[in-house]
Amino acid sequence: MSHLDYKLLIFDWDGTLANSIGRIVESMHAASTRSGYALCTDHAVKGIIGLGLPEAIRTLYPEISDAELATFRDHYADHYIALEATPSPLFDGVVQSLDGFRAQGYHLAVATGKARRGLDRVLKAHGWENYFDITRAADETASKPHPLMLEQIMAHCGVSPREALMVGDASFDLMMARNAGMDSVAVSYGAQAAESLQQYEPRVTIDHFSELQTWLSRAR
Repeated sequence: MSHLDYKLLIFDWDGTLANSIGRIVESMHAASTRSGYALCTDHAVKGIIGLGLPEAIRTLYPEISDAELATFRDHYADHYIALEATPSPLFDGVVQSLDGFRAQGYHLAVATGKARRGLDRVLKAHGWENYFDITRAADETASKPHPLMLEQIMAHCGVSPREALMVGDASFDLMMARNAGMDSVAVSYGAQAAESLQQYEPRVTIDHFSELQTWLSRAR
């Protein structure tokens, strides 16, 4: 498949566009402590980034009850929102690259494990309320790696799986892309090590966001 066939670029948010992994890990640890649960390792927390928050918490703490889950979510949200009083910075090259993709005529979308409220908050902080063609959050569709949010994005943009590309830093991003029948790009600077993502057969792995523009441009 030629890069020329891609019409839609879909991006994960945390760890792909925004340098927020450290805050997610800290917030999960804070919520665990306040909820009376033993701390998981940083590595374990990074391993669930990309899932919707309820699914992430249940993966880390399978024994948690529904009532405890609701309290745990509140503790996590309180800590994370406090940290996000100053929004997590975008990675170097993100703004310039996305502007370049728009100028080249690509459809742009976000598919994230964030809740809609959290995603809208960070989009507003960056002045991006109307920047993307469509955004999908985990609490308004199925959580990754189910392909539903990608299918909804493609339907909105009127493109086929062969014309879409998912860019993400976590196994759930690449699994979701595979489940939707589309290609993926792995980023090495986010939540999970590049080596662990190779089993999902990304088309390419990039070490800096701007490398995506270089890779896509080679066949244009």
